[in-house]
Amino acid sequence: MSGRPPLRSLLFIPGDSEKKLAKVDGCGADAVILDLEDAVAPANKPAARRLVAEFLAARPREGRSLRIWVRVNPFDTGLTLEDLAAVAGGAPDGIMQPKTDGPADVARLSHYLDAFEAANGTAAGSTGIIPVATETARAPFHLGAFATAGLARLAGLTWGAEDLAAAVGASTNRGADGEWAFTYKMARSLCLLAAHAAGVPAIETLHGDFRDEEGLRASCRAARSEGFTGRLAIHPAQVAAINESFLPSEAEIAFARRVQAAFAAAPGTGTVGLDGKMLDIPHLKAAQRVLAQAEAFGVG
Repeated sequence: MSGRPPLRSLLFIPGDSEKKLAKVDGCGADAVILDLEDAVAPANKPAARRLVAEFLAARPREGRSLRIWVRVNPFDTGLTLEDLAAVAGGAPDGIMQPKTDGPADVARLSHYLDAFEAANGTAAGSTGIIPVATETARAPFHLGAFATAGLARLAGLTWGAEDLAAAVGASTNRGADGEWAFTYKMARSLCLLAAHAAGVPAIETLHGDFRDEEGLRASCRAARSEGFTGRLAIHPAQVAAINESFLPSEAEIAFARRVQAAFAAAPGTGTVGLDGKMLDIPHLKAAQRVLAQAEAFGVG
């Protein structure tokens, strides 16, 4: 799970669609999430498990260029163990866990993965977990606890608005202006803070209209500026825009280098002047993050 660039784009693929699974290798996403949950009708779940297991078996982890995650069904369906039993032998890079109430659910899934890894000869602790951490009414109240839960498998936090709206009986999750309503803005912000408090990537939720590339790019740029490092994708057409939007621009990289150089030229000081403005240590840290991103993806 370590030593690889952070995930910018995570593309959902229905686990029961042979046609869509056949196109995965050329999709351009940093990771795919083979879905056994909401994208699959109940009657098709056994077939989806079989297809996902075959997909993983054909792509051993050691030779993968694309990271493969699986979204399993939540605990309250009674299907989680069936999903894991079907796919664990293929050593997915990670499990996306929907409708979690908090760290205790992630810890429970981690215990299951301990057993499945041991049974299948997979390296212990090598399967990550990304919970969708805002989909129940209880979940937002437990987000801060991820920082101290000691979850070694935690590989990121993401959020969702559709299931949260259903959980609270809302008729919409949008305001009259088309933006997220207050409850969902709050859940999003708490997820962002919780991810950074826990030291893991914050992953933005879906942009539902896959034909709206301009809106997607604007939304991604805004999310990156706030501290999100990647985004879920619902359609392959969204991947390129997401990948590009979560990279630092040439102008950002150039400015970050100037900031770093200004501090390097004044060792031992906490403030420097640049372009008529005073910069302090938070500006240096921001510049270092930009340069680390650039190095991770080989840009600039």
